[in-house]
Amino acid sequence: MSDFDNNIENLGDIGKKALRLEETLQKLSEELKINDPYDRINFDDFLHIAATEPNIVFRDIFKFFYDMINHYVPEGKDDYKHSNDTIGFVSYDFNKLFVENCDDPFFADRLFANRFMNLVSSFSSGSQSNRIVLFEGPPGSGKSTFLKNLLARLEAYANTSDGILYKTYWRISLDKLKKKSSLYNLVETNSLTVENGDSNGTGKYLEIACPNNDHPILQIPKKYRRKLIEDLIEDEKIKEEILNSKEYQWIFKDEACHICQSIYNSLSEQLGDPLQVLRMIYARRITFNRQFGKGISVYNPGDEINYHPIYDANSQKMIDLIFPIEPIRYVHSHYAYTNNGIYALMDIKENNVKRLIGLHGIISDGIHKVEHVEERIKSIFLGLVNPEDKRTYIGVKSFQYRILHVNIPYILDYDAEVNVYRNKFDDIESRFLPGVLDNFAKIIISSRMKKDSNTIKKWLKDISLYSKYNDKYLMLLKMQLYKGIVPNWLSEEDVKSFTKEVRKDILAESETEGISGISGRNSISIFNKLMSKFEDDEKLITMLDVNQFFNADDYLIKMIPDDIIPSLEAMYDFEVLQQIKDSIYYFNRNQIQKEILDYLYALNYDFGNTVVNTYTGKKILVSEELLTGFEAIILGASAGNEKFVSFRKDAQKEFITMTLAIEIKLQGKKIEETLQFQKLLEKYKRSIKENALSAYIDNDNFKRAIIDYKNSSFKNYPVKLKSDVERLIINLQDKYEYTEKGAKQVSIYAIDKKLWEKFGK
Repeated sequence: MSDFDNNIENLGDIGKKALRLEETLQKLSEELKINDPYDRINFDDFLHIAATEPNIVFRDIFKFFYDMINHYVPEGKDDYKHSNDTIGFVSYDFNKLFVENCDDPFFADRLFANRFMNLVSSFSSGSQSNRIVLFEGPPGSGKSTFLKNLLARLEAYANTSDGILYKTYWRISLDKLKKKSSLYNLVETNSLTVENGDSNGTGKYLEIACPNNDHPILQIPKKYRRKLIEDLIEDEKIKEEILNSKEYQWIFKDEACHICQSIYNSLSEQLGDPLQVLRMIYARRITFNRQFGKGISVYNPGDEINYHPIYDANSQKMIDLIFPIEPIRYVHSHYAYTNNGIYALMDIKENNVKRLIGLHGIISDGIHKVEHVEERIKSIFLGLVNPEDKRTYIGVKSFQYRILHVNIPYILDYDAEVNVYRNKFDDIESRFLPGVLDNFAKIIISSRMKKDSNTIKKWLKDISLYSKYNDKYLMLLKMQLYKGIVPNWLSEEDVKSFTKEVRKDILAESETEGISGISGRNSISIFNKLMSKFEDDEKLITMLDVNQFFNADDYLIKMIPDDIIPSLEAMYDFEVLQQIKDSIYYFNRNQIQKEILDYLYALNYDFGNTVVNTYTGKKILVSEELLTGFEAIILGASAGNEKFVSFRKDAQKEFITMTLAIEIKLQGKKIEETLQFQKLLEKYKRSIKENALSAYIDNDNFKRAIIDYKNSSFKNYPVKLKSDVERLIINLQDKYEYTEKGAKQVSIYAIDKKLWEKFGK
């Protein structure tokens, strides 16, 4: 027993509670007690870190943003099977970025994910440094949620060990300055007395954090920076990248803010030793805190505009005393708070229109005037805009080239749409038969898509081939393509002609979709109505229920393309029939192998002969019935005698010339390993599956046995029927994720709709 537990035993109830509370607070304190991530580091230590981790130390806000996204988003997967012909339309996992630990998750479809990641890639190259990115989408598309989660993740990343972005922090030693009179008393409340480890022991300091978040490397005069990098970094590959890559050119081109430049010049003049000046430069990580506007500033349309410069009178007095000869203006604008940070406009309307227009000069030249001083601004400028609000700025021609629009439309991926419902409602899958929930989402998405696709019409040779799987507008095909899926029911010819150019054109068409139709907010409301309608229904929701739900709402059904619901229902029915056939059919491999071997052996003998099959060791009577019975299973009973004879001749020829002469005698294969045997086995299995329901098409007992499954009356049915029903229910659960209740219900659904008549026996 621990000392704590022993102490507890010796105390009364009040004492025990007090001790436990103390222990709880102590544990909490230890968890919260971390090394201050914002501790300053001197310039020597900073250079040492830069030499060992240059990719972390030497980054601006654009590279920082790029690294942040890739910290949360794993490398995308291009699942297009012809990878040599890829267009880079890959699958990304955005869960850690936009979903996990988010109060209001944002679910990105594959189309937007690729747009966003392409944008992020351009940030790394520095090509967006003189533009504002506006995410454009209709109301209810999730723009605000997207931006809120994005900024929250950036703030969280900035508090991790990987999320360090450095800024300049001046720590000016008053002991080393020439003029010290009256300084000590003035800076008493603003200085620190510390053991600094140098020859002066302890002393007083004036500490000034750069209000513009200048990177410490910018305090080195431009002409010396390249040589510093060359001497500092030993890794030749990284050195080459930093010296020549565009993403690092800011190191050699950018200038420090007017405050830092003035401090550097004045200290150089007073001290006369650049090394002493450098030792007063420290590095500190930039804080990102949206609530306080540090590193991240977000403006809503109704927020008042503040054009007034920002002063710090106390700091100004101390600077004036330290540097009396050359006045240094400690003044900056509100843009300084997000220099090397994020400046975001939530909607381009009201005051945010003025803010956007006011950014024109800053984005174009990177310069903002504060009184008589030029303030250099390098931030990521983001914004949200509804399509109808573009008119407020689109007429400014010079601004058009400074704005990058990224579409963030309504979801066009049914998996992402279903994820929205999952987030809003509990355990929804248990309320639907498998596949029905996806189909509901597809119906909603169809309202957001355009009916015609010139690209698909040019691409597909014969659209009528796919009427079984598609609507007349081919929206269901587009939904698959927008997910990066090439359906396996496309002909080989059409798959081959699905070239890189075709895929690019299809993605280009997607840029004009998702801007109208049922919004994200409305879709949640519609889904809620569906759930409420069947709230007290013990049965699972079927495709028929969904069909009736939409058709009962005159306003809603007008928003859905007229062919979508019937096509989805037909496709669903076809898939259900295949699932049932696959689940009920019984494959006795030994029996089928025997029948194939008897057939192949009998091909070489005349009718009426009784022979011993050398492959099975059993006698067989070679007869017309033996051969045609097997051929009827393979070809279908309606194929006719002419096709039977033709198939028989081809099979005999292949057996003699290829199977027996080459594979068995020359290659030493067993007959079960030959190509001919394997082909016949697959055809036999497929035929059995297709005809698995033949015995029950007009059998009323079949439906009753399904209803009575696991009831006491189930034991009264014939043995084979019980075996088949049990196999059907179990396989539907194991193979297709039905519950027992759902397996029984979908089987009865297929029987009541007579699906075998709809799609053929």
